[in-house]
Amino acid sequence: MDERDRLIISLLQKNGRMSFSKIAEKVGMTAMGAKKRVEKLLNSNVKIKAMINAEEICLAILAIEIESADAMNAILERFKNCPRVLKFFVTTGGYNLFAIIFSEDHESLESITIENCSLRAQKGIRRFEVYPVQEIYYEPFLDIKVIAEKKEKPPCGVSCVDCRRFVHNKCLGCPAIKLYRGTL
Repeated sequence: MDERDRLIISLLQKNGRMSFSKIAEKVGMTAMGAKKRVEKLLNSNVKIKAMINAEEICLAILAIEIESADAMNAILERFKNCPRVLKFFVTTGGYNLFAIIFSEDHESLESITIENCSLRAQKGIRRFEVYPVQEIYYEPFLDIKVIAEKKEKPPCGVSCVDCRRFVHNKCLGCPAIKLYRGTL
C-alpha cells in the first residue's frame, strides 16, 4: 500500500460514494487509474460499506467473565449472527470477553442485557457488567448488521413472543425477525 492508496482509502472513508473522477482529481491521476486502484484495494483488504451513526442509537460495552474455553466457544457461536452484537473481543485478565451491543432505545437495551436472549443468561458466565456508552468521540459511524430478510425465529434461538418485556412493549424485539417493532 503506497501513499496514493492511503489517500484513496481516506477519501472513501469520508464518502464511500465518491466518483472515480473526483478521486482521480484529488489524488492526481486519471479516472481509469483511480478505478483500477480502488478495484485493487477491494480485491485485497479494503471494504466499502454503509454504516449507521451510533449517536442515533444506544450502545453498551459488556464486560464478561466466562468460566471455560468451551463456554466461550458456545457463546461466540450462538451470537455470531445476532444483529445486536457489533463486536466481540476475547481478552486475557479478569474479564475474558468484551462485547459492543446496540439497541434503538434504553428499554430494549435493558431487555437485551437481562432477558433470556442476553449474553448474561448464557451458561458459563461468572461475572457480567454493562457499561452504557454516554459519548462517542472522533468517528460516530459503526458497522451494524441490518437484516433485509426477516425470519420467523431470531438467530440466537430465543423467541421474543415468550419474553414478558416484548409482550409488554418494553422491548422492540430482535431486528432479525418479522415481529420486530424497531426501525432498523
